[in-house]
Amino acid sequence: MRRLELLDGMRGYFLVFMVLNHLTFVGGYLLVKINHGELGYVQDAQGFVFLSGLLVGMVYARRMIKEGYASGARKIRKRAFEIYRYAVACLLAVMAFGFVLSKSSTYWEPWLWDLANHDPFYAIASLLLLYQPTYMDILPQYIVYMLVSPPLIWLCVTGRWMWVAALSAGVWIAVQLGLHFPLAGGIYAALDRIHDGEMFRTAFNVLAWQAVFMSGLVLGALTASGKIDWGKVMDPRRPALAWAAFALVLVFMTIRFGFTFQYLPEAMKERFTSLDNRVEFSFVYLVNFMATGYLVAWMVMAGPACENQVVRALGNGLRWLFSLSFLRFIGRHSLQVYAWHVVVIYLLKGFEYHYGPFTEWTKTAIALLAIASLAVPALYRERATLFSRRRKVEPAPAE
Repeated sequence: MRRLELLDGMRGYFLVFMVLNHLTFVGGYLLVKINHGELGYVQDAQGFVFLSGLLVGMVYARRMIKEGYASGARKIRKRAFEIYRYAVACLLAVMAFGFVLSKSSTYWEPWLWDLANHDPFYAIASLLLLYQPTYMDILPQYIVYMLVSPPLIWLCVTGRWMWVAALSAGVWIAVQLGLHFPLAGGIYAALDRIHDGEMFRTAFNVLAWQAVFMSGLVLGALTASGKIDWGKVMDPRRPALAWAAFALVLVFMTIRFGFTFQYLPEAMKERFTSLDNRVEFSFVYLVNFMATGYLVAWMVMAGPACENQVVRALGNGLRWLFSLSFLRFIGRHSLQVYAWHVVVIYLLKGFEYHYGPFTEWTKTAIALLAIASLAVPALYRERATLFSRRRKVEPAPAE
């Protein structure tokens, strides 16, 4: 199987768990607990953002190598505008349903905030991607990353990738030190002059989370330009780094369980909490993601060839998981599937408000149906291919 198909499977995997994590019920539900996010500080968003950066680096670096910088940059800007169209489509769809569905301002208020009351100022701010409702806040950061990507990809293609890595690391460190606060304060002050109220809202600090996207972009560009030998990086005969990554994963898993079941001291919790900031992708998330990302990549690429039978079985198991046709199918259309899932999650919140609360079995059935529905936009986009295949296999009518 080609590497890109495995990456599609990984994106599909993260989309499935986004549905489970974003779907909410009164009293919660058990299915969401079967989740890798419960084992540490790595969630679906990190993996999804990293894979997006990796594919952007691979695809557009290859285009720049073949057709030059201008051609690649033009395609990237076109893709950024496409993402913007889907971000706006999500927003307009939810706003339209909000006018039709009864009491939508009640059950959507925790997600839409002031936008739930159909305030035109907040609608305009949302269309400008300044005021980002819950679950509609990941596409705007992609747009920002895409718009700044062309020169960064070109630097990687021309052998100056360390400048990109250093810049990304510097920006991330600046956020951790709070150096972005004057910029944020200036934005808030400017918006306050336009309208009295919080017009700037996002769940991700774009300057911090760029570390995830840009690390993927650099690796993707180096892969496309042949400047990285994955056979050496992921050598099954040299598992030392993989074992080190595994040890780190176990450390974070132990800490997460320790806080969940309250067997770690309170003083440690206070110290750890200062490093635990998901919005700004703090130290805890960065290190845990790096360790988990490397371990999963090594298991998928080198694990099946490892001498250790357990490691080999786990590696083959991960490859089987990411090769599932459903995951690859929805992963090929991740932008459309993500936009679809946002609308589905919002509608299901209204469905529960009017017809809930539900039993555990009903919650599980709804969650599984929501996951199955991810195939709808993918089927629509591949309808021409699917129908052409069907015509080929159908026997010719008898004369």
